[in-house]
Amino acid sequence: MENFFAVARQVAVLFVLIGCGAALRRLKLVGESAVDGMVNLLILVVTPCIIVDVFQRPFDPRMLGSLGVAFVIAAAGHAAVIAASYFAVRHRDDNIRRPLMLAAVFSNAGFMGIPLEQALIGDEGVFYGIVYVAVFNLFMWSWGVWVMRGGDSPFFSVKMLVNPGTVGIAAGLPLFFFSLELPAVAGGPVHHLANLNTPMAMIVIGYYLAGARLGRVAGAGGVYVASFIRLLAYPLAMIAAMYPFRAMLDRNMTLAIVTASAAPAGAMIAMFAAKFKRDIDVSVAAVSGTTVLSMFTMPAVIAVAMEVL
Repeated sequence: MENFFAVARQVAVLFVLIGCGAALRRLKLVGESAVDGMVNLLILVVTPCIIVDVFQRPFDPRMLGSLGVAFVIAAAGHAAVIAASYFAVRHRDDNIRRPLMLAAVFSNAGFMGIPLEQALIGDEGVFYGIVYVAVFNLFMWSWGVWVMRGGDSPFFSVKMLVNPGTVGIAAGLPLFFFSLELPAVAGGPVHHLANLNTPMAMIVIGYYLAGARLGRVAGAGGVYVASFIRLLAYPLAMIAAMYPFRAMLDRNMTLAIVTASAAPAGAMIAMFAAKFKRDIDVSVAAVSGTTVLSMFTMPAVIAVAMEVL
């Protein structure tokens, strides 16, 4: 219970920030164009800055090894839950089923995971959590695009390899390998931009949550299964898979992986639904619904991980 309440306090802080975003929408203090700009800033600027910022640390062979292990675990986890989504997520309307498959697979590892990893584990948690975000991008821009297009496009895409996550890692890894630190005139702005992630990401989530039609969740078959997989089945399976090897694995790495996998459905799913002409209302409602439920599921799941790993 001590672990549960420790995580719950950190999650509650994030939800207070989410409430601020919802209030900004209700009071009409921020418009949709401004929020769209925030999303672009978060994805294209803040995310790479976070990666570069946390990779400025003395080289440690142990952490490099754990980085590789984290990549393998995250990739294997994504592959397994993708396979499960084909069998578990059902709906007669393909425009609803495909976004729900993505909701089961892809967590909000960047916007929700990174702030919580920072609060619970510190910079080392973000260091490993970034690997999960990179794997997320690889699968989202390959399998995710392929599914949303209806399987009529090439599985491999240049965007699979060239995205903010991988670009940030490409820029940050040399700093880690050679124990380099950016000069103050560059490192200072990078650090300040990285610090925007938590408040800005939560405000964006709150803004969209305030406009979501959550009633659509209740009427969309398959959404309960997708939500169960996303919030409970997948992260608990990750804990079970790592448990036998806990003595060999870096504990901060395992907690970062569980935190990222336990996050609600990623906001990118709603963006993909709009881009590929799938059901936007159900997509937004699924993202918003799992975000609300995660206030209760994330503390429980992460507390279990902290106890057994």
